[in-house]
Amino acid sequence: MASPVRYPSGVTNASPNTNLSEFVAPDPSKAHVYFDDFDTYTAAQWTITTVEAGSGSATEALTDADGGVLLITNDDADNDSDFFNKVGESFLMESGKKAWFKARIQSNDATQSDIVIGLQITDTTPLDVTDGIFFLKSDGDTQFDFLVEKNNTATTTSEVATMADDTWLTLGFYYDGKSEIKIYADDVQVGTSVVTNLPDDEVLTVSFGIQNGEAAAKTLSVDYIFAAKER
Repeated sequence: MASPVRYPSGVTNASPNTNLSEFVAPDPSKAHVYFDDFDTYTAAQWTITTVEAGSGSATEALTDADGGVLLITNDDADNDSDFFNKVGESFLMESGKKAWFKARIQSNDATQSDIVIGLQITDTTPLDVTDGIFFLKSDGDTQFDFLVEKNNTATTTSEVATMADDTWLTLGFYYDGKSEIKIYADDVQVGTSVVTNLPDDEVLTVSFGIQNGEAAAKTLSVDYIFAAKER
């Protein structure tokens, strides 16, 4: 096995003679970074929109799993749902500023559920949001579409990833700050999107959730969520 490459004096991406030019690691202030590995969960950090028409209540809680996992379990009526917007919209898409998103999820029912995850404005109806960059899977379908939406007009890239029951799926995108968004599934580029409808006039937030497609409880497990943008 190869030995690790060592840089005892550190590595930097800061310009010479700047505040952090002698810092021994890359400058963390170059990008605004959000990462949640769900080793902890605090409900107050999220705006949660829940529909409960079944016989019980939706739950959101950490579950025992390697790496940390948030488990969302809906009530058992058709169209019961549980949606999350991180409190504090903090990602504004801008020309000249690169941005990234990546998340790892799974569901107990890849077909009879609606699932959304990505960056959106805070909205009580994230399946029909007006502004965002996100992945959307509709009830009765196992395929995720990718939407870039501004003021209720969307550019949609269809069927970029396939979900299977109880199987982890990684979804992500990269905005080059210019004219293109690359779309990824399980760390493989699966498509691109133009930025005609880039939501550059609204500050977005991390958003995700699930809605039942039939009268049976559905679950969404979230392993981690990463979002970042150049400052």
